[in-house]
Amino acid sequence: MLKAGVLGAGHLGKIHLKLLQSSERYELVGFYDANPEYAQQVEKEFGYKYFSNVDELIQACDMIDVVTPTSFHHDSAVKVLEAGKHLFVEKPITVTVDEAHDLISLSRKHNVKGQVGQVERFNPAFMAVKDNIDQPMFIESHRLAEFNPRGTDVSVVLDLMIHDIDAILSVVKSEVKSINASGVAVISKTPDIANARIEFENGCVANLTASRISLKKMRKARFFQKDAYISVDFLEKAVEVVRMKDAPETPGDFDMILKNAEGESKQIYFDNPEVSANNAILDELETFADAIENNTRPIVNLEDGTRALDVALKVIENFKSL
Repeated sequence: MLKAGVLGAGHLGKIHLKLLQSSERYELVGFYDANPEYAQQVEKEFGYKYFSNVDELIQACDMIDVVTPTSFHHDSAVKVLEAGKHLFVEKPITVTVDEAHDLISLSRKHNVKGQVGQVERFNPAFMAVKDNIDQPMFIESHRLAEFNPRGTDVSVVLDLMIHDIDAILSVVKSEVKSINASGVAVISKTPDIANARIEFENGCVANLTASRISLKKMRKARFFQKDAYISVDFLEKAVEVVRMKDAPETPGDFDMILKNAEGESKQIYFDNPEVSANNAILDELETFADAIENNTRPIVNLEDGTRALDVALKVIENFKSL
């Protein structure tokens, strides 16, 4: 079992602590939090071992899970990597792209693995259809959440939209050509609702909307490609795959047939893969253990996290140019 430690015992940090303790892949050594009084309360309530010295915790572990506020990601991760330990860091990877490249360089220098916590990659609905998404040419995503003061220290793009940015970048095998975006700060000092149009070199266009001031929750993405439409509901963990193929010469009574302007007949059929229930956070942590033990590429490596951050920051920069 890999010895694991957690930096940061806030809302998400406590979830990671609980899952690492229950995992058969890790031995939870303990945690560090910058607030000693709070950390002692967590230790007393849950029984996790609190380390008052962050360096002692790092030295005692094989892998460190960084779940601190984003502004502390870089400094915390540098300590981990320079100690020669494997790094799991929550999204966004860092505050700036330069900081992210710094972590990539350190991970290579010390020959250790790094993974970024882009949890929607492990959403069972997305996992069920990702292999069906082949050269999408139009993508539309909506990620709407009710207002929660937690997380408003960053723009809604880094808080919410970055999930969809990362998922889209993982299936569109092309470089970003241009970005147009708009955002409005309604309650917070940073945008609470944003829309971005991302065009790729291969012609694919992605239209993303994110809001943290909605009256209802929604986390959906739709992928349109030649002869197929794929819908992913990240919230309800449901999928819908609609495909088209050449219609048979003699259609059945219940076959759905469409004829296009050129007179070609197409048959519409549903091909919905099974969605298997999982704990996405536990899966991302345990697949990282696989990457460490088997010396393979983490599913969301530091380069992936850096690319998602780069696009997210360019979306935010677009706001300023309006």
